Amino acid sequence: MNNSVVNTGRMAWAALRMLLVLTVVTGIIYPLVVTGIGQAVFHDKANGSMVKVDGKEVGSKLIGQSWNIKGTDKPDPKWFQGRPSNSGYDPLATGSSQLGASDLRLVKAVKAAKKQVAEFNGVPEFKVPKDAVTGSASAIDPDISTDYADIQVKRVAENNGLTVAQVQKLVEDHTTGRALGFMGEPRVNVLELNITLKKLAAKS
Repeated sequence: MNNSVVNTGRMAWAALRMLLVLTVVTGIIYPLVVTGIGQAVFHDKANGSMVKVDGKEVGSKLIGQSWNIKGTDKPDPKWFQGRPSNSGYDPLATGSSQLGASDLRLVKAVKAAKKQVAEFNGVPEFKVPKDAVTGSASAIDPDISTDYADIQVKRVAENNGLTVAQVQKLVEDHTTGRALGFMGEPRVNVLELNITLKKLAAKS
């Protein structure tokens, strides 16, 4: 009986020591090592890929944001607009609308959005691309397709006192190709594009 108690005690102590060791390794040492490597090798990405203008953070190039007229829910014609967001571009509440393609609510919303985007940019509805009227799975996609950027060029140029050629060049300069040359589609980061647009408009 005594041996059984002793053996049980030894096993419990061994298990406790193992728990303490694993807690220190996986709960303290490993996170510190990974964080240290991230800060040393991928400092920008590890800190949210924040974008600064004149020393002030204006957003993250990984998170979409609103480009509405200040104090309203209306899109500002001076800026390139991003994809619609089901969460209001809140990174703490990401996710799609969860509505299926055949859901009448989604169909109605997409039709209304297509009409609005077409009128806003002065183009026929058939030229409005899918990403202009549907949100991404995360609801905070920072990029748009080149097709969506292209239909906005004329409107942005007119509202910033720039030529269409100037603005089209900005889009081309901020277009990222397919990953590894074959994955995904060419895309344009809206935040970076609008920052450069603002600088160009200020010079005109």
